[in-house]
Amino acid sequence: MAFEGLSDRLQDIFKKLRGKGKISEEDIKIAMREVRMALLEADVNFKVVKDFINKVKERAVGQEVLQSLTPGQQIIKIVHNEMTELMGGSENKLKFSSQPPTVIMAVGLQGAGKTTTVAKLARNLVKSGRRPLLAACDVYRPAAIKQLQVLGEQVGVPVFSMGQGNPVNIAKGALEYGKTNNRDVIILDTAGRLHINEELMDELSQLKSTVDPQEILLVVDAMTGQDAVNIAESFNEQLGLTGIILTKLDGDTRGGAALSVKAVTGCPIKFVGVGEKMDALETFFPERMASRILGMGDILSLVEKAQATFDEKQAKEMERKIRSQEFTLEDFMEQMQQVRSMGPIKDLLGMIPGINKQLKGIQGEIDEKELLHIEAIIKSMTVNERRDPTILNGSRKKRIARGSGTRVQEVNRLLKQFEESRKLMKQISDMSAKKGKKGLPPMKFPF
Repeated sequence: MAFEGLSDRLQDIFKKLRGKGKISEEDIKIAMREVRMALLEADVNFKVVKDFINKVKERAVGQEVLQSLTPGQQIIKIVHNEMTELMGGSENKLKFSSQPPTVIMAVGLQGAGKTTTVAKLARNLVKSGRRPLLAACDVYRPAAIKQLQVLGEQVGVPVFSMGQGNPVNIAKGALEYGKTNNRDVIILDTAGRLHINEELMDELSQLKSTVDPQEILLVVDAMTGQDAVNIAESFNEQLGLTGIILTKLDGDTRGGAALSVKAVTGCPIKFVGVGEKMDALETFFPERMASRILGMGDILSLVEKAQATFDEKQAKEMERKIRSQEFTLEDFMEQMQQVRSMGPIKDLLGMIPGINKQLKGIQGEIDEKELLHIEAIIKSMTVNERRDPTILNGSRKKRIARGSGTRVQEVNRLLKQFEESRKLMKQISDMSAKKGKKGLPPMKFPF
């Protein structure tokens, strides 16, 4: 999970401060020294760390903080605000041309996931009501054009290609094609290199002067840490970037690039890649990310994920089934599949305030394979068995265990979990009805 190591360190540091009724300047000094070490170990740029610590200290030693009733919480609030500013302050949206099409240039080195990222970005634009066109301007990397065409087909976005032609001519052609075919955003998948060189920058500069893009987005691998920041600095100096897309943030447990890149380059992070699937590109919200790092959760992102996953009509029908005791193992499996489609369970739990620490032991035990076993068990049942598990006797359970590659004990455990979940969801639903609250969804997690 992104920032896991840093998040654990910072939460431990601030837990000590929260436990004190009064805090002295010496307490703050000791805490900031530990925060400084935690940030440096997370591969945050040392100049950025120095400025950050100085700003926090300056605000934290004020009389209002030291003499407040909750000085520990006040300091955490200061750190949260400064960390939010460090990462850009607020969401930085894409700029669209008043006269379509809008042109977006995606640039970067090979291996950062640029081609996959432009397809993800196109999918995001389609979901927001735009009509993007992908342009295959990488004519050097073997199979780059074919890869973009395959990805374009997956996300339902057309790809403009002129084979191994001149990238500048391809960009011009894409622009003309977009205008005549009612495409309001043109995304150029430009060529990368193994490292920054003059030839690459000359080509990108020519593309920039030819198509005059509204956005020049650098796609960079978050896991490369300070190298990502250095790459961003070089591209920005020569091209004038408008934003950055950090890929593989889900695998970056340190987070140095995300915390350094805006301060060093002045370029905001606009999107982050959090997985390999085509829907795993998220808008970057500095305040929400700061909250996650400090263990405050990210309820807004969790709600948005749930809204995108769960259909309102389905939720109401599910609530009706729960109240009337019609909730079956088929419904149980459907709920589980929907939760899984929101992302890794561990990441979802991390969005709930305080849950990261409280459930640390449990999180380690949550195995995504366990969910697959549950699904296999339910799929090995007949329709009647799913709808009425009370008919499951010993021989039926043995047959289901054989069919799902599990043991009878696992079948029994699932049935017990299901019955407990059904009772709990019925209680929650009944309580909601009594209090007159509408739209309270049933518990979604099958454990």
